[in-house]
Amino acid sequence: MRPETDSKIETVTRMNLARVLESDIAANDLDLDADMAGVYGLTSLNKVLFLMSACDDAGVSLTRFTEPDVAGMTTLRDVTKALTRHAGEVA
Repeated sequence: MRPETDSKIETVTRMNLARVLESDIAANDLDLDADMAGVYGLTSLNKVLFLMSACDDAGVSLTRFTEPDVAGMTTLRDVTKALTRHAGEVA
């Protein structure tokens, strides 16, 4: 993937996570390697909402991911890498 795509996907994931969190943390202040549930209090429902909106904004079909894939996405970096892998694929 091209660096500009990586950067776009990271921006998309940061903005979408910041949007669903119950705190006022800015998207750029989110730690890519922090456990989203443990550090930011991301609930299961909010994780689904976050992933749905991030996939939509990144142009990646949520159907690309299995339940174990989603369960394994514990950090923002995990989500960014997963979306980057599928960016530009036709559903």
